[in-house]
Amino acid sequence: MCGIVGLFLKTDDLRPRLGDLLTDMLITMTDRGPDSAGIAIYGDESDALKMTIQSDTPDESFAGLEETLSALLGLQVRMRAVDTHAVLHLPEGSETQVRAFMTEKGIRVMGAGTAMEIFKEVGLPADVAARFGIRQMTGSHGIGHTRMATESAVTTLGAHPFSTDTDQCLVHNGSLSNHNGVRRELARKGFVPQTQNDTEVAACYISSRLAEGDNLGRALEGTLKDLDGFFTFVVGTKNGFGVVRDPIACKPAVMAETDDYVAFGSEYRALANLPGIEDARVWEPEPATVYFWER
Repeated sequence: MCGIVGLFLKTDDLRPRLGDLLTDMLITMTDRGPDSAGIAIYGDESDALKMTIQSDTPDESFAGLEETLSALLGLQVRMRAVDTHAVLHLPEGSETQVRAFMTEKGIRVMGAGTAMEIFKEVGLPADVAARFGIRQMTGSHGIGHTRMATESAVTTLGAHPFSTDTDQCLVHNGSLSNHNGVRRELARKGFVPQTQNDTEVAACYISSRLAEGDNLGRALEGTLKDLDGFFTFVVGTKNGFGVVRDPIACKPAVMAETDDYVAFGSEYRALANLPGIEDARVWEPEPATVYFWER
């Protein structure tokens, strides 16, 4: 079933409240999928690449990691540990080497970018948000997901959001019927999903379209032609926020827009406590129609 939320701020007034608002929105969707949850926050852009990593044994995996990576790269690496996750600030051009190091050490990479940080774990949205201090996070936009696993195991890697490109991530409600065929085609293009989750296939598909020069709107239009099944996708990029539903649109969705923000929820109750919601334009996104906003 799953629950999706998203909030894109058109002005800066609400930036200090982004994490708090998203947390409340996601907790409201708990009964749509209580097995795992995650949130991607787009905060202040960094001069360095930010890589979010995760370990089931963080005390062991993160001990001395900052110093080890600094010595390996010959440049200063900064690390902020947050429960089972950590955010690394890396020197330019080091991403490939650091990803290889993480694979060797059995540390998972959740995502990377100059603005995006991703936090996801098994558990209820309220518990996951509290563990990572999501309420205190600030930024321009973010997306979240609470999951009811249907096609893959209840694991940290199976939780949403999925990120398969710099500053890009996706959450999904629904199921894809042709994801194995799309997976093979993506692998031939060099985009190789790391899990059995069909949502990661969709994220890789969008990444491949962006790599070919499409903007987010055209990439989302492509999903309507190349991905079969029933789905609602909410996508975040460094500057953008997009929504698309399949042509049947059997999964619930509602959007609201004011002068200050655009918001998405699987149900209206996720939006009901947003500031100014009483004056918002509220609508159900049309089937097979792409909506996207960019800063």
